[in-house]
Amino acid sequence: MLKLGWGAFTLFAGLFVQAQQVDWDKLNSSTVLDLMARQQTEQGLYGSSVLQIGDNNSAELSLNAKTNIAIQQLGDFNTLFFINSFTNQETKTAVTAQGNNNIIDITGSNSISDGMQISVKGDNKTIFMRNY
Repeated sequence: MLKLGWGAFTLFAGLFVQAQQVDWDKLNSSTVLDLMARQQTEQGLYGSSVLQIGDNNSAELSLNAKTNIAIQQLGDFNTLFFINSFTNQETKTAVTAQGNNNIIDITGSNSISDGMQISVKGDNKTIFMRNY
């Protein structure tokens, strides 16, 4: 299981991390949106990515080897649980949470959920999704 839960900024891009191409000294609120867009377009080439901007965000992922997921959490106290490690099915998913204190809990993958994009905007929202 991969557990990410640190504050200001977390970026994970599979085994092919492209951090060496990011000029971290020039990263600010204006340039971070360009970085987010670039990471999502590279996602298909380099695997999954997690981008968290804010404080006390958490992403707990338990993935199979064929999962390609893009996660963006913008705000504070957002939590994501994504578990699909019990299947070998290929899955592509994108999850974005904008706001504070949002919880997204997704378990399982199937042909209906493949390619699904979830976007949560606002505060204090909760989504439970089960795919069997």
